[in-house]
Amino acid sequence: MIPAQFDYLAPTTVEDALAALAEHGDDAKIIAGGQSLLPVLRMRLNAPEVVIDLGKIASLRGVRDDGDAIVIGAMTPHAVVGSDPLVAEHAALITKAVEHLADAQIRHRGTFGGALAHADPAGDLGAPTLALGAEFVIAGLGGSRTVPAAEFFVDLFETAIGEDEILTEVRVPKHTGWGAHYEKFVRVAHQWPIVAVAATVRVDGATIAEARIGLTNMGNTPLRARTVEDALAGQPATDAAVRAAAAHAADGANPPSDLNGAADYRRHLSTVLTRRAVLAAAGG
Repeated sequence: MIPAQFDYLAPTTVEDALAALAEHGDDAKIIAGGQSLLPVLRMRLNAPEVVIDLGKIASLRGVRDDGDAIVIGAMTPHAVVGSDPLVAEHAALITKAVEHLADAQIRHRGTFGGALAHADPAGDLGAPTLALGAEFVIAGLGGSRTVPAAEFFVDLFETAIGEDEILTEVRVPKHTGWGAHYEKFVRVAHQWPIVAVAATVRVDGATIAEARIGLTNMGNTPLRARTVEDALAGQPATDAAVRAAAAHAADGANPPSDLNGAADYRRHLSTVLTRRAVLAAAGG
């Protein structure tokens, strides 16, 4: 199908983008990489009068070192994030997740911030950023504010970004030296995950000193498997110990039931995938 007619704006600064958003209000939609919005427009599920393209704002692209964190610009393509040496060294969990994100074409067109702002509970980036304790920098006409990942994902396709605000960058605390793995279960290649688990682990000798685990598609938002994290601390990185802890992966989760699987099936998958992800991250 062909989208409904709309006006197209391509500001070159964040300030101009915010001004355009304030001027047009509910009649405007922000477009980043377009991998989510364009299908919606083509199916006429949404018909904005104005589309504001962030693609020409250079300040929103790139990865930089900022002391105890790395900063990823919201308009940085997935392929750039996935191949960036700073991300690989200090936030390997994100690198692992990007490797499993859709296909090469989407990884080159889609953007890191666009996917997170879309907040699909089956998206591959929410769980890793949540597990790593990322912070989201959101700009408005009155200035910028920083929101922790635990407060950024509000509900199904809903985030803390206001109607008159734009996500500008994501700050990821460094987890240098931590092992990482993203375990994703799909029926066919490049599909949204039925369930996925993002695990990053700090090992001291043969012992798991600390673990951070995020769950994908186990509720309306990405979730932390905190019961598993607590159970793993101080345990040996063995199959038996990890299996016992992973049995609690679905604690507090509310997975959906759909054509890909019932809620109970997803709960079972989460325990299996958590065990695999933790063992892989721990080097087991």
